[in-house]
Amino acid sequence: MTVLRPPGAFVAAYSRLVDNDLAKPRGLPDRLATRWLRELSPQRRQAVLAWGAFAVTFGCVRALTHTIRHGHGPSRGGLTLDGEHLHHYNLGILGLAGIGALLMYSREDHRYAPATAIGYGTAGALIVDEAALLLDLQDVYWARQGRSSVDLAVGIIGVGGVALAGCQVPALMEALNSR
Repeated sequence: MTVLRPPGAFVAAYSRLVDNDLAKPRGLPDRLATRWLRELSPQRRQAVLAWGAFAVTFGCVRALTHTIRHGHGPSRGGLTLDGEHLHHYNLGILGLAGIGALLMYSREDHRYAPATAIGYGTAGALIVDEAALLLDLQDVYWARQGRSSVDLAVGIIGVGGVALAGCQVPALMEALNSR
């Protein structure tokens, strides 16, 4: 009988691996954590985190805006500042500026690399989700022209996924199937 581990199992396995406590990986989370650390360079791990954050943020923002549009969620239809609608690309620009400042003035401390990668992907998704608005300089989010933002985001997610998967697919499949 297979016992399912809690969602934090990957994090626990990752911690044991960092502490050199994984002589023999014990389960799927251990095998994935082992592959994550041993087969992906730190730069590749950051790219995967940024890509994942981009994809998740884009999906969540689209779902949230659809929910708001259909009368659920905030009564004023989103973020406002002094009665003015605040588009979420503004938050993305602020996020990228913050990450840039953090990286410019920080020492080479790799502890923050995963957080900055996730922040970078999240901020990028907030901007790309409203790319049509930025290109037309009009609020076309729900208009036909707004579809170009979706096309761009889906293209980035697809191309990014293919680029990141590259030759790692056989190693991932081996990790999933090995016992």
